[in-house]
Amino acid sequence: MRVLYVEDNRINAMLFEEALRPHPQIELLVAEDGEMALSMAQAQPPHVLVLDAHLPGMSGFEVLTALRRVPGLETTPAFMCSADALPEDLAKARAAGFVGYWTKPINIVEVTTTLRDLASRGDNRTP
Repeated sequence: MRVLYVEDNRINAMLFEEALRPHPQIELLVAEDGEMALSMAQAQPPHVLVLDAHLPGMSGFEVLTALRRVPGLETTPAFMCSADALPEDLAKARAAGFVGYWTKPINIVEVTTTLRDLASRGDNRTP
C-alpha cells in the first residue's frame, strides 16, 4: 500500500518514515509541499493520503482539494496530521473530506495500526 505523506518539516517526515520502516507492506512517499504532492500523486497514485494542515504555498485543505481532481484519487482515504487539536479543527477537517485526524505529536501506534489495517484489507475504501 502506497502512502503519500505531505509534510514540510523534515524531522516530522523522518519520524514518520522510521515508524513505518518495520511495516514492509506500506510504501511511504514524502512530499514537502502541495506542488510536489500533486506531481508525485500523478506519477505514483497513492492508496492513502496524509496531509499536514500547514504547508508552504497551500494548506493541507487546499492540497486535498487539488489531489481530489487527480483521476483515481477522488475517494482515496485522507488523514489530516496537525498540532491543531481543537474540536472545531477536527470538525473542519471532517467536513473537508478527511476520514481521520492525527494530532501532533502523532501517536505512532494509532497511525501504524490504522495504516496496517488499510494495507491488510487490500483496498483503499474509507476506514
